[in-house]
Amino acid sequence: MLSVENLNEKLTDDELNEVVRGTLRGFRNIGKILLIHSDYTRRDFSHRLVPLIYRELKSRGMKEICSLNAGGTHRKMKEDEISLKLGISNEINFNKCYNHEYNDADQLVTVGEIPASFVAEQTNGDLLQSIPITVNRLVTQDYELIIVLSGTVPHEAAGYAGGLKVFFPGIAGPAVIDLFHWTAVLIGVPEIIGSIDNPARDVINEGSHYVFQKIKAPVVSFNMAFEESNSGVIPKGLYAGIGIDGFIAAYKEAAKASSKLNIVYIDQPLHVAVQVIDENYDEIWTAGKGSYKLQRSGVMA
Repeated sequence: MLSVENLNEKLTDDELNEVVRGTLRGFRNIGKILLIHSDYTRRDFSHRLVPLIYRELKSRGMKEICSLNAGGTHRKMKEDEISLKLGISNEINFNKCYNHEYNDADQLVTVGEIPASFVAEQTNGDLLQSIPITVNRLVTQDYELIIVLSGTVPHEAAGYAGGLKVFFPGIAGPAVIDLFHWTAVLIGVPEIIGSIDNPARDVINEGSHYVFQKIKAPVVSFNMAFEESNSGVIPKGLYAGIGIDGFIAAYKEAAKASSKLNIVYIDQPLHVAVQVIDENYDEIWTAGKGSYKLQRSGVMA
């Protein structure tokens, strides 16, 4: 795993580029590439990272690059949103930009099934049901390299966003998404959010093993840690890994940094919280995420 981290200062493009070049050093004459990214509801610094990756791949023989928006159940991204997210310009352009549509059976392929016994173990017996694993079939096609970008912030259903969560449930089918989120509910948000290792992550990791078995290409992960300010996203860490073990290692290091950047501990639970939902949460389904942290007897406005 390669990384760069500075929690006190903004990372420069040169520092980010060192990780990009070091991670991609072993890949030459890679003609066809798929880049998977998080959607419009996830703020990160992909717009700075993608041009660095693009130029490095171009120097290594890239002939075609496509993108896949790992949007889960969220709405499709518009062309201008994808361009903004990925830093697309006259110099940086993609052959095709795909939106994952979780309820389009033609986009999906079944790669395996998580046994009911494993699910029951993670939920303390509350759910005894297997999870059939369906994912976007693009990842099983003849790409020569797959690159995954993800931001790492506390998440109520996975501990932290990012890493293998992009595959499971980010580009998964409805059964995976529904059962995964229900599993997280049964485990409990207080037990999950802000924890690096937790039963929900175990489900993600287990499901992703089945996905990786069907992928023909090497898979590279770039995990981002950052702060937000009125002027935008401030890069603080970049963590890169190759293969499923590299994904997990990069995620854990990014989550450690994110815990220092994004978690504030208080002495007593809040009884009233006022939360301002970001403007990019433009659907009831996404805006409702503001209420998921609410516990009994609390009030949220």
